[in-house]
Amino acid sequence: MTTSTARKEATTPVPPASVRGVPRLFDPEPGAGPTHVHLLGAAGAGVSGVGLVLRARGVVVSGHDAAESPLLRPLRELDVPVSIGTSFASLLPPTADLVVRSAAVDANDPQVLAARERGVPVLKYADALAQLAPAHQTLAVAGTHGKTTASWMLWHVLEGIGEAIGAPLGGALIGGLCQRLATNALAGTKDGWFCVEACEYDRTFLRLAPRAAIVTNVEEDHLDYYGTREAIHTAFARFVDGVASDGLVVLGREVPEEVEVAAGHTTVWRLGRELEVDLLSEDRGLFTFRLRGPGWATPEIDLAVPGSFNVENAALVLALAIGITARTTGRPPEDLLRGAAEGLQRFRGVARRFESWGKVGGVELVHDYAHHPTEVRVTLEAARRRFPGRSLHVLFQPHQHSRTARFLSEFAESLRFADRVVVADVYGARKHIDGERLAGAPELVLELSRRDVAAVAGGTLGESVDRFVSGLPADAAALILGAGDVELVREELVRKLALRSASERGARAQDHA
Repeated sequence: MTTSTARKEATTPVPPASVRGVPRLFDPEPGAGPTHVHLLGAAGAGVSGVGLVLRARGVVVSGHDAAESPLLRPLRELDVPVSIGTSFASLLPPTADLVVRSAAVDANDPQVLAARERGVPVLKYADALAQLAPAHQTLAVAGTHGKTTASWMLWHVLEGIGEAIGAPLGGALIGGLCQRLATNALAGTKDGWFCVEACEYDRTFLRLAPRAAIVTNVEEDHLDYYGTREAIHTAFARFVDGVASDGLVVLGREVPEEVEVAAGHTTVWRLGRELEVDLLSEDRGLFTFRLRGPGWATPEIDLAVPGSFNVENAALVLALAIGITARTTGRPPEDLLRGAAEGLQRFRGVARRFESWGKVGGVELVHDYAHHPTEVRVTLEAARRRFPGRSLHVLFQPHQHSRTARFLSEFAESLRFADRVVVADVYGARKHIDGERLAGAPELVLELSRRDVAAVAGGTLGESVDRFVSGLPADAAALILGAGDVELVREELVRKLALRSASERGARAQDHA
């Protein structure tokens, strides 16, 4: 596709939901909008966040999901009832006057059908997000990789800037739990910025009309939905075309040219051009750096999350926060730099993104949401730097049969840098879309064996944990990777390693007796 063609397609904006004929159901003012919102797919990263924001605005919230998730904990702490298990029409509360469903919930779900029979509106998450995000106050972070971490980084940078200049505290709706705040959403104050993770799946991000936006990177993913790389590029082009003309678009180094062309109506900064990173030092994968922008430079920043990819995420975030705040407040960038740096240094990561599960029996345990070959590769690279000299063992749960089949060779190439891999059964998210089994653990293990990697198909998660522990040396680094329910193995994995360690200590004591 030529850039001129991309620009032509990109200039057809997707207007906000309120303009497209969807009534304005959410309003930050108390008493406006729905009184009882029922969430389907309530344990999901996006829908659970919608519930938190609405609850903070005084709306009655309830929900249902097929399975448990840590993302339900913040909702339950606010006394939001969420039922778990098979969906039945009877689970739809009689007082619900709006239903919000995730993309993973089928349109023929019994509660969806029951709502329609009653005349209760049903919104997909994408439209709910568009209505929750305040006009002209939304800052959106998009990209194939890194958007969850970058979104929370952005909120922290804005928090620091706000403290420095007296700006109101912003809100957030982001697809992962912030480690420091133990939540995935904040209502914020009425006049503050609203940070959102702008996901490309289901073209969710095309419902947004952000004041400013980041695109971290663009790669092939969600091909079960988009079909082609060209369709993905066009979607990202349409996304940046929707940014306000008096706003700002910040792009990563490898974002396609047609995406930048589509942002030509507003200011564009790109990493490697207007923005330059000075890497100053590294300590076991943790970097100290400085960002230089148009006429300004941050002080030295010590990043508390590992990986060179996170330095790039941080650079994009700093640029957006400094640039859009300077533009909207009239403050010179010099007034914002120290607050921005201090805010970023408070960031301690996101759950399921290089999340430490501790050291048990000498084994370092780290969990990461990586479910795309690029994410797997950079996570392994970060682990090598973070744990030098340790053997690296991976328990990997592939996410969706279609993605596993499409990227089978690429996954094997990314995983070949591990010393040993246990591949669990595929997590079949979006089963109504993913269709039949295309590729799974046996096929990936075969690809790994062709690359001389010690690999085994683990079976169920429980069986995979047993196989994983049985081959873990006491001084290993263990990565648990995947975007499905592999995070649920934490307790069992820790228990088995602790029992093994206690048994080994007992055996040594007997030998010395």
